[in-house]
Amino acid sequence: MRTTVLLLVAFMIASVSCTPVPTRPAAAAATLTAAPPPPPLATPDTCNYVRQPTPNPAQPSLFPPVSPQDHVRGPADAYLTVLLYSDFQCPACAKFAALLASIQLKYPQEVRIVYRDFPLKSVNDKAVLADQAAEAASLQGKFWEMHDLLFAKQAEWTALDALKFQAWLVNQAATLGLDTLKFHADLTSPAIAAIPAKAWQDGLKMQLPGVPLILLNGQILRSQLTLLSDLESIIRLDLLAKRQFKNCPPYTIDATKQYQATLKTAKGDIVIRLFPDKAPNTVNNFVFLAKAGWYDNISFYRVVPGFIAQTGDPSGTGQGNPGYFIPNELTQAMKFDRPGLVGMNNSGPDTNGSQFFITSNAIPNLNGTYTLFGQVISGMDVLQKLTARDPKPGDNLPDGDLLITVQIEEK
Repeated sequence: MRTTVLLLVAFMIASVSCTPVPTRPAAAAATLTAAPPPPPLATPDTCNYVRQPTPNPAQPSLFPPVSPQDHVRGPADAYLTVLLYSDFQCPACAKFAALLASIQLKYPQEVRIVYRDFPLKSVNDKAVLADQAAEAASLQGKFWEMHDLLFAKQAEWTALDALKFQAWLVNQAATLGLDTLKFHADLTSPAIAAIPAKAWQDGLKMQLPGVPLILLNGQILRSQLTLLSDLESIIRLDLLAKRQFKNCPPYTIDATKQYQATLKTAKGDIVIRLFPDKAPNTVNNFVFLAKAGWYDNISFYRVVPGFIAQTGDPSGTGQGNPGYFIPNELTQAMKFDRPGLVGMNNSGPDTNGSQFFITSNAIPNLNGTYTLFGQVISGMDVLQKLTARDPKPGDNLPDGDLLITVQIEEK
């Protein structure tokens, strides 16, 4: 068995691979290349339903269900249960434990955290005793306090020998307000010592590959993730499933009428004239999402001055979609040849969902690839005030400026 690997496995809500950002041309080398022949204009009722719901926590799993013996933070009816198999002496486990604690604080009603110890005693000499300390604290109702302390002060105790570590634990128990005499007696009692021994044997029977091991609603995808930020992105995407639609949008617009959208942002209003005669399916989708509140209180998650401002994903990850895709609507006449044009973002042909962008310049390399469905008629100054941010893997950026709502007017 491999016991020294960092393996993070998690359930993703969609089977499609998304790279949903238009590529910015190189500053000096940008050239206009011939666009591929456009496909036929999409019919108004065309939609590809792609949503794969997040599994229910009660769905059968390869792993034991959450039980009263588990240590849990968060409500039992939370939409997502994040279960961590961990080891108190594992440095990577400490990083994931801190991240999970912050996630639970951000989403206290939507996410619950479950901790299960898998002490790698053949690698970490004090993993078993650390687990016993947490379980001894649990008898006095302070498992999570000891859990947080052990991970936060991991660098202090990992170099201690067993006797000094025991003394350190008793001193720390006092800082947590525990009865230190009871804690000391419980720490090495047969009943407490049996808990990490059973956890080790249970892990061997399940063939756990190592720690940290993370499950979402008991389900795993055999996909390795290397960045801590990946975990929060996956959780945001799974939570987005609560908002995704179970059916394609009905076709309700009249392509002979005029439609105007007002983007109410934290920096002011941006007013857009939509093109229902040029991109009816796209405008219908945009109007449907706006009226359904999909765009309420989300961020401009990508703003590149001189290029585009991008929004439309409530998860803020740049990978979210409304649960379905609509096809491109491309014509040779529609070109991104000036600032203020509004296009649908996609991750390939016919994968338009809810994300859209507004151009800050003429960007000819977007022609023939992205559906153009609107033009800013006022508020370009607001666009220029949006906070610049261009997220990259591993970035830990604050949320972008808020898109408060999108108001639709039909004339």
